[in-house]
Amino acid sequence: MQADPVQSPAIPMSARCDLPVLTEEQFAEDPHATFRRYRADYPVVAHQAGSRFVLRQADIERLSRDPRLLAGGTAFPKMLGVTDGSLFDAFEYGMLTANGDVHRRRRAPFSRTFAARAMAELRPVIRRTVERLIEEWHAAGHVEFVEQFAARLPAVVISDLLGLPQGDIPAFTRHVYDVTRFINISVRPEEIPVAEDAMRHLLGYVETVLDERRRQPRGDFLSVFLAAADQAGELSPIEMLFQIIILIIGGTDTTRVAAVMQVCLLLQHREQWDEVCLDPALIPAAVAEALRYEPSVASIGRVTTEDIDLHGFVIPAGTLCTLSTMSAMRDERVHANPDVFDIHRTTATRLHPVFGAGAHRCIGEALARIELEESLGALTTAIPHLRLETAPTIRGYTGIRRIDHMHLSWTV
Repeated sequence: MQADPVQSPAIPMSARCDLPVLTEEQFAEDPHATFRRYRADYPVVAHQAGSRFVLRQADIERLSRDPRLLAGGTAFPKMLGVTDGSLFDAFEYGMLTANGDVHRRRRAPFSRTFAARAMAELRPVIRRTVERLIEEWHAAGHVEFVEQFAARLPAVVISDLLGLPQGDIPAFTRHVYDVTRFINISVRPEEIPVAEDAMRHLLGYVETVLDERRRQPRGDFLSVFLAAADQAGELSPIEMLFQIIILIIGGTDTTRVAAVMQVCLLLQHREQWDEVCLDPALIPAAVAEALRYEPSVASIGRVTTEDIDLHGFVIPAGTLCTLSTMSAMRDERVHANPDVFDIHRTTATRLHPVFGAGAHRCIGEALARIELEESLGALTTAIPHLRLETAPTIRGYTGIRRIDHMHLSWTV
């Protein structure tokens, strides 16, 4: 069992006096404006929930490699008052919140499968999936894009990859979206029981699927995973369950949000949409800029193991530390006119911050990029005259962000 490095996520009052303590209300209307307001004067700010937010890109790049910061273990649920149950266990037994050798053995069974070269071989298959989904509603001349495309594409892809029945997609995606309400510092108290219930359903579902694969191996990913994991003997049964659940969650909700926002942003900047339609070579840059401008994942969670001095401001040991990639990706020190959406931006980094950093960098990065690029490529090819009728509202400033609806139309 992983040792919890956190003694207390609360910030001592004596350490708060030098920093502004930001509230949920300050982030509610426009989190980008709140980050911009404080980023100029403070490299780090406190949050009312008890964590610290690091705001600047250079600091985040450095701290993401600093051995004095560890993945948070169970610090986040404890901060929210959750000390047991399925949600707590996801942090206790998952790869994303583990460190050192525990993290290595939980992640290792998936590294080869999700390697960039292996994912590249799936690109033609993913493109056909995208085109099939578009064909289902193209003749109608309008679509609610979130539910009829963006939610379905990553769910179909991850289902095919893991060998899950297509008929199970509506149920497990609904549970995934309820669970991800919890992966956000602004989660409301009444949402926590909903997320807990959804996590229990996901646990039961994955346990049933894995039991069936043990009885009747099929040669698919899950069958191979179980055989390799059983032979290695490094993962307990509950660790196996939660690694698959994390793959399902990570492979659906984040890509759903990103797929919506990239189309929305391009259509809101029509000249750039038209450029992408005329030149598909611009697609990777358009995807990267949309992820920078309105990321689907807003932050990286870490815990300090000792006091850390950040430009004269001390982050105490035992503090839940939020590396705000959402703030960093609009850092004026790195990006000229950071609040302008520009697919021709030349300041993009080789490793996109939205996918994390170091040993915990998103294992599904290559798959997500392919899904986003192929969906944009198919849409700009099939419906270049797409119109934005209703823009989505995107909310959240930590963890996985949330969206509502987006309505599109075109002339058939």
